[in-house]
Amino acid sequence: MASPASPAPDPFANAIGNALHTTHHHLALSSNLALKYPADIAPFACLAENSPAALRDLRTLMAPGETTYVLGDPPPSTDTLLYRGATPCLQMAFHEQSSLPSINATLPISPLTCADAPAMVALTDVAFPGFFRLRTCLMGSYFGIWNPTDPSQLIAMAGERLILHPTREVSGICTHPDHRGQGYAAALTAHVLHHQRTLQARSVLHVVSTNQTAISLYHRLGFQTLREVHLHRLKRPD
Repeated sequence: MASPASPAPDPFANAIGNALHTTHHHLALSSNLALKYPADIAPFACLAENSPAALRDLRTLMAPGETTYVLGDPPPSTDTLLYRGATPCLQMAFHEQSSLPSINATLPISPLTCADAPAMVALTDVAFPGFFRLRTCLMGSYFGIWNPTDPSQLIAMAGERLILHPTREVSGICTHPDHRGQGYAAALTAHVLHHQRTLQARSVLHVVSTNQTAISLYHRLGFQTLREVHLHRLKRPD
């Protein structure tokens, strides 16, 4: 009697590599065994194999002093790129059949475009410096809330980052410290979930494993934890 076939691996487990090879291939920089996003889009890369040769190829795509992250097993020790440690992250998913959280219709949530990129970078530099760049806006759709007393200031936002059809990552969820406690993060995350449901997409996200406040919020909204993964930080020497 034949053994049952093993389930197909979840493409989201290798989210960076699958996004760069599919939906975001047009954004990718390529060198043999390595692919990466341009530095002004996102600090992420993937390797075709976990080898010194792949790290040498990745180095050719990086500027001196540039840092990028790869997902998966720790890279081999080499002088080609400096290893700067790992960040454990949970991968979470919102089940496609789950009821969506309600949207707070009283909040002035509006679409964001790349014309808003300076305000988006300014906000994310307060919340999680270095991960959102001037052209990250090209990766997906974004939504935000502007300060009613200072319309030039973006005070909360959420959107999409890694996209590997039909899976779309919810990302960039942040609120300015002066405006927290108003339910903006939950409302914007719900807004993105509704947007992705209209696209018949599976909604997923990454969150640092130690960020219990965010993890609790995502669980309340209906996300379930899939697995823990590690982002490995690599730097090209100056």
